[in-house]
Amino acid sequence: MTDTDPRFTALGERPGKIVAVHLSYASRADQRGRRPAAPSYFFKPSSSLAASGAEIVRPAGTELLAFEGEIALVIGEPARWVTPDAAWSRVASVTAANDFGLYDLRANDKGSNVRSKGGDGYTPIGPALIDARDIDPAALRLRTWVNGDLVQDDSTAGLIFPLAQIVADLSQHFTLETGDVILTGTPAGSSVVVPGDVVEVQVDAGSLTTGRLRTTVVPGAQPFDPAIGSVPAIDETQRVEAWGSAEAAATAASRTGDVTATGENPTDQPVPVASPVLVTDAATPHAAPETGDVTRTGGDPADQPVPVASPVPMTDAAAPRLSPTLRGKLERVPVAALSGQLRKRGLNDVTIDGVHALTPGSRFVGTARTLRFVPHREDLFASHGGGQNAQKRAFDAVGEGEVIVIEARGETGSGTLGDILAIRAHARGAAAIVTDGGVRDAEAVAAVGIPVFTAGPHPAVLGRRHVPWETDVAVGCGGTTVEPGDILVGDGDGVIVIPPAIAEEVADAALAQETEDAWIAEQVASGHPIEGLFPMNAEWRARYESEATR
Repeated sequence: MTDTDPRFTALGERPGKIVAVHLSYASRADQRGRRPAAPSYFFKPSSSLAASGAEIVRPAGTELLAFEGEIALVIGEPARWVTPDAAWSRVASVTAANDFGLYDLRANDKGSNVRSKGGDGYTPIGPALIDARDIDPAALRLRTWVNGDLVQDDSTAGLIFPLAQIVADLSQHFTLETGDVILTGTPAGSSVVVPGDVVEVQVDAGSLTTGRLRTTVVPGAQPFDPAIGSVPAIDETQRVEAWGSAEAAATAASRTGDVTATGENPTDQPVPVASPVLVTDAATPHAAPETGDVTRTGGDPADQPVPVASPVPMTDAAAPRLSPTLRGKLERVPVAALSGQLRKRGLNDVTIDGVHALTPGSRFVGTARTLRFVPHREDLFASHGGGQNAQKRAFDAVGEGEVIVIEARGETGSGTLGDILAIRAHARGAAAIVTDGGVRDAEAVAAVGIPVFTAGPHPAVLGRRHVPWETDVAVGCGGTTVEPGDILVGDGDGVIVIPPAIAEEVADAALAQETEDAWIAEQVASGHPIEGLFPMNAEWRARYESEATR
């Protein structure tokens, strides 16, 4: 009976059908590199429904279980051949849903998603319904968290196809009946989760909310039987689409032993020798990551190397915060003026050379959060490159107003970050990212909106040239040393490092010099010669000081 079946608690009864949209958000379409001209759909069985608080089983022998936070529409009255203008009146309520999918089974489904998305518990829904009559369907907010960390945040304003259009389109093909559910697609940010992870989805309509739909991933013990039907299989396309980017997939592949990211059996690949080198910055235990680790592989934590704990733990308090007053001063001073003041104080080697803004016009002020890469070596990458490595921990831990500074030794033959990590830093409120190495997915990174200063774009993944090694240590970036907590300022002229102890003094002096230079520029513009004026002799100095005190 439906009143005793917990799967249908949120809906009140078992729906006749669940229809899901393949691709509907612009952010997701841009991530996938394809934007459909019209919506397309697939069905999910009602037996896949689950209530908030339920567990989802990742079957034995699989690794690519991916979450997709979505907005679900519940049909209130039958709809057949309705127009977009009338379609919303047929929707009774909206709620949160998670359209889980097992990419290991996706290829053989050939688009139907019967096995990859039809498993028991693969459609959590709830926990509460929002009355559709009380809301604007174009102003719904959708968020997803993994282990308490925000990984998806979008709104229906970002849909390619408005919700009413989806309802109207489906009604052209069959009758939408009372109680039917429509899953309206997921935005960018979907990725792989592993046993132990907790995924939460919430939909908000102004002050109205569904509350968080909570699902815990657990391991399964029952494998698929090849004598009965197709078994899990992974190719490069499925791995990339499950993880969300080629960069994340390549990192995952290197950790699981699939060093070519092709889906070949790991036993066919060379097995690197374990590193005898002491690890100086410990990885977070895989089963309990600090945040939403979008590059996890789904491997058993017991199979991963256990590095020695770092004596310098990464915490959000690792670098001092800038006072609002000092930050405001530095935001008004160009890098060139700061460089001049530091030079007067004997500091010449404080510019990060060879880096340029990925987006022209970028400017930032922030305190350093450091990340160090060492040159690539196969055995070291095997022990340090996978899972929640130093690179991932740095981007997961960066705080508001901080700058991730990456030591890449000026090596531009690979990327040192890509769009997923840039999104992560932006979501954490980071002020900027500075790397003397390359940036992968450069156009997508630029579109994220966080200032990024780099030696240039490069398509190759991190592991081609680097091993992520340690965080929150002194690093060498672009020819200068940067310590955690150093103050960095960047603009069109480049990036400069300011020791915190003299930052206030340097900022005040630079502001005063800017005021003086502006006055000199006015005199030159009015026809005065430069001689004696720039720099000012005693006569001009007296005139300036006289006018400045008026």
